[in-house]
Amino acid sequence: MTRLSLVLLVAVLASALYLVHTQYESRRLYVELEKAAAQSRKLESENERLQVEKRAQATPLRVEKLAKDNLQMRTATPAITQYVTRKDEAAAGVAP
Repeated sequence: MTRLSLVLLVAVLASALYLVHTQYESRRLYVELEKAAAQSRKLESENERLQVEKRAQATPLRVEKLAKDNLQMRTATPAITQYVTRKDEAAAGVAP
């Protein structure tokens, strides 16, 4: 009888240790999942912020200002526009 009791005691202790280990793993994985979810939310908000910043940087007014200031470009007006015709159209008298 004492052998059976001893075997049952060892089985109960082993199952208790396994239960504690399983609960610990479960909690650790839950914390890791929460960290990943928080990271995901942080990346989503960062992505939204960058999309807004990208749209702000690409406004036509800002692009035109940068073209004028940095590239010394100017807007096309009829006074500075040159029209080019092809030789075969000019020879045939066909208007573009």
